[in-house]
Amino acid sequence: MVYSNILETIGKTPLVRLHKTVTDIPAQVYAKLESFNPGLSAKDRIALHIIERAEQLGRLQPGGTVVDATSGNTGFSLAMVCAWKGYRCVLTVTDKISKDKLNNLRAMGAEVILCPKDARHDDPNSYVRRAEQLAREIPGAFYANQNFNLDNSEAHYLGTGPEIWEETNGKVTWLIGSTSTGGTLCGTGRYLREQNPNVRIVAVDAYGSVLKKYHETGIFDESEIGPYHIEGTGKNFIPGNVDFELIDRFIKVTDKDGALRTRELARREGILAGYSSGAVLQCLHQIKGQLTPDDVVVLLFADHGSKYVSKVFDDDWMRSQGFLDEASDEETLVSINIAPQRIKA
Repeated sequence: MVYSNILETIGKTPLVRLHKTVTDIPAQVYAKLESFNPGLSAKDRIALHIIERAEQLGRLQPGGTVVDATSGNTGFSLAMVCAWKGYRCVLTVTDKISKDKLNNLRAMGAEVILCPKDARHDDPNSYVRRAEQLAREIPGAFYANQNFNLDNSEAHYLGTGPEIWEETNGKVTWLIGSTSTGGTLCGTGRYLREQNPNVRIVAVDAYGSVLKKYHETGIFDESEIGPYHIEGTGKNFIPGNVDFELIDRFIKVTDKDGALRTRELARREGILAGYSSGAVLQCLHQIKGQLTPDDVVVLLFADHGSKYVSKVFDDDWMRSQGFLDEASDEETLVSINIAPQRIKA
């Protein structure tokens, strides 16, 4: 098929069955590989939808500037859309962003401002508050505001959800995905829940994030906030795109487990996925006792592993974080599924 521009290639990503990393899981397990979008992540969907909605509503004029706070993927997608449409793109990121993501943002023409990763949400130096300030100061700026702009989740309600429903022939029973802004999981989950009210929706959270406790108690507990490495998972504030009533359960995953599962995906499934994808796979293993042979589980793999070659896929970085101890930790995890078993088509 021939496309008239790069933006037309967004969406319709493949659903791929997992085998070697899920041999102890009783259900059928599939991964929605959002890395097949041209910007290598699920955020292409929301970037295009948010910008086109802003154009339709007159909030973004020709020659204008798009501003947002990002962990990297949304920023790259916004920069890609801006490059094609001719907008200036200004992004704020935390300084925990991988060097790969930072270089990718700049390669796409974005202007990037680094902000301290440990800054409180209400700190003027936090990446969100800095983006808000820039949007006020720059003439003709449009603040994409991915955390609170509901066009984020609507993009997945209109695209990702229907794709998964069609790809599974309506048989999906579980949806598992990382939660940061909440748009991918909640937009997709809302569509699937409308088709089948019994679909279970599980959100992956990080240690150092407030989302799980808020979901369970309604309390925003600042003592939960702490530094962590998984990108695109968890928050130190409550985003507007997280639909807590839709989500059945939050599961916290450690930085180490997420990293090791990410590497396992590459070495055993041949899928070079991002850090949060490993966290999603680890979450599956943590809830496997709730699954049955009749279940069809879809894992949302948000982005591509090429964005993490200087972190998760770098042995020196892994050892510096205590995630590898003479490689024995990784070998122990991978060996869980190493027993020979016939793989069903």
